[in-house]
Amino acid sequence: MRLRLSRLSVQTRLILATALLSLAGLTVLAVAADVLVRDKVQQEVYQSTQRAATDWIGSMGTADALPVVTSDVDLFQLVDSAGRVVEASRAAAGRPPISTLWPPSDDRIQHGTRCAAGECVMFTAAKPSPQEEQLLWGGASHVVYAGRVQPAILGTRHLELGLAAGVLVGTALLTCLAAYLTRRMLRPVAEMRARIAEITVTDLGLRVPAPPGRDAIALLAATANQTLSRLQEAVEHQRRFSSMVSHELRTPLTGLRTRLEESLLYPETDPRATIREALTDVEHFQTIIEEMLLLARVKAASQPCRQEVNLSVLVKEEVARHRTVPLTRVRVEDDVMVAGNRVQLAEVLTNLLVNAQRHARTGVEVSLERPEGQAVVTVLDDGDGVAPENRERVFEPFVRLDDAQRRDPKGSGLGLAISRAIAEAHRGSLDIEDSPRGARFVLRLPR
Repeated sequence: MRLRLSRLSVQTRLILATALLSLAGLTVLAVAADVLVRDKVQQEVYQSTQRAATDWIGSMGTADALPVVTSDVDLFQLVDSAGRVVEASRAAAGRPPISTLWPPSDDRIQHGTRCAAGECVMFTAAKPSPQEEQLLWGGASHVVYAGRVQPAILGTRHLELGLAAGVLVGTALLTCLAAYLTRRMLRPVAEMRARIAEITVTDLGLRVPAPPGRDAIALLAATANQTLSRLQEAVEHQRRFSSMVSHELRTPLTGLRTRLEESLLYPETDPRATIREALTDVEHFQTIIEEMLLLARVKAASQPCRQEVNLSVLVKEEVARHRTVPLTRVRVEDDVMVAGNRVQLAEVLTNLLVNAQRHARTGVEVSLERPEGQAVVTVLDDGDGVAPENRERVFEPFVRLDDAQRRDPKGSGLGLAISRAIAEAHRGSLDIEDSPRGARFVLRLPR
């Protein structure tokens, strides 16, 4: 059964659930209404027969001792202890006693229903008090019966049939309303599905229609659009990156091929020199490929492998490894702890130190501070600095300014891009900030 239900659509399951719940709820209401109506009618009948019986007993012994016949109560009988009808109303004349029910002295008024010959009579049996019996009949016991034919609403199933029909009609109406509301509610989902089906890798600019409000469907549409935006950004970044990679590798590959072809065409060319030059180019290719793979791994990883890293010790170790001319001055606070990948953080520090030493004139300053829950590493050189309009460009892959190409012709242009990617993977940032001289790189990490 569960497998069959799972094959149904969400819309069908919602409509079916509404129909079943409506049927159950309306059935409970119908049963309660049936019980209440029957009880109400029965109480009203017994109240009217009891009132008529007590009124007749109260009038006995007077000049006007006949029962007061009404449209509701028309069957009256006075029955003695031998079971004989002593007096009766016109409608009850000639009938046998309405009932054999004989109330005891301690419970002188009782109600009942008697059915005979296809007719049911609802009645009240009232026994006069002993004083009334002594006064009227010399102490002989008598009972007054006042009754009426049972109302049709109690004697037939018309009420139940009407309520059952109402339950079915109500269930049908609620089911139709649920079907309409469900279709209306799921219409935005169908529109989103149709729009998503139109989106292709070559055209990620389309967005799903977002309905107004803050309900689940509106939030779903907003999340889908955010995902599509991130996907479009990732695809465009991949395209730009692929284009830059092909551009960076095509030129040196063409030069390498040219030299190898010249070595084959001209036997007088020194093959060992050609091979040495080719190996230099191959090492350059290898460096670019390794850095591209590192950049791809950092960007693809959702979270780097985290461990507790003493950033103070790491900064001192990296400065010691790269302590060359120009002189590096260090100012580091002790025991600044961060969570992250020690190897990747060392890669960032290496790139920043090498870059600063490449552009410095007399020295490099490195500092580590911990303001407001952060670890802030600052690497400052006293070179020409980076123009404000280029401070973001230098973090793009393969972007190398003229001064950088002049100082390091064989550089790949990936170091700063890798460093920023690692910083962002550690929930931090890497930026170039204002300084009175040179370039001031600031790495911020959460402690």
